[in-house]
Amino acid sequence: MAMKSNTMNVLSHIINCKNQQHPLLAILIDPNKPQAYTKLLPYLHAVEMIFVGGSTGDSIEPCIATLRQHTTAPLVLFPGNISQFSPNADALLFLSLLNASTADMLIAPHIKIAKQVLLSGIESIPMGYILIDGERKSSVEIVSNCNPIPQNEIEKIVSTALAGQLLGKKLIYLEAGSGATRSVSEDIIRAVRTQQQIPLIVGGGIRTTQAMIQAFNAGADIVVIGNHFEQHPEELPLFIQILLEYERKSSR
Repeated sequence: MAMKSNTMNVLSHIINCKNQQHPLLAILIDPNKPQAYTKLLPYLHAVEMIFVGGSTGDSIEPCIATLRQHTTAPLVLFPGNISQFSPNADALLFLSLLNASTADMLIAPHIKIAKQVLLSGIESIPMGYILIDGERKSSVEIVSNCNPIPQNEIEKIVSTALAGQLLGKKLIYLEAGSGATRSVSEDIIRAVRTQQQIPLIVGGGIRTTQAMIQAFNAGADIVVIGNHFEQHPEELPLFIQILLEYERKSSR
């Protein structure tokens, strides 16, 4: 059995980072792509947080066991379905797709897995997940049968995020979708940030250090990158270096 590498309360850590204006880069690992994440292993020692999950598949345990051997960063489950649950992770993003068109994605999966999550003792973090149009049909859109919110409907996105906060969600995630050709705009991030007290996560379609920094400048507390590092694992150290330089400049 893979052993947890730390006893960190992940949500408290995220909130502390937000309060201290410490930006977090989370690497998204798809457990069903071992050939891709194996290439990232030599670089994971410098990573602060890892999300583990994909839209399909259930190869979660071998992935977690492998990651434990190469990093002490918290492993946070970001599941695409209930088969991607493991009590051996450090925390679970217990997400609700806030713009879901049916209860199948809004609450049905949670009912099926709730007792198992409770009995496992894993830290469960309620998160509002909002799918935004990234100008490419994502796997999330296909699996969930959800209509992404167009990027020009900023007020709707803001209101959806605010509803999530008022419902008691502890995190809000703005998602353009894996492999999106257009990431969540700075205008959207900034607008949501002004109405949001809880930590804000942004992901989907971020491929450059410039896009990462723009997301942080607009108000993201965590930026998630997965697809790009699957294709270019050697660029991870550069992203970390640029982020450290950005934080140093921001703290002056």
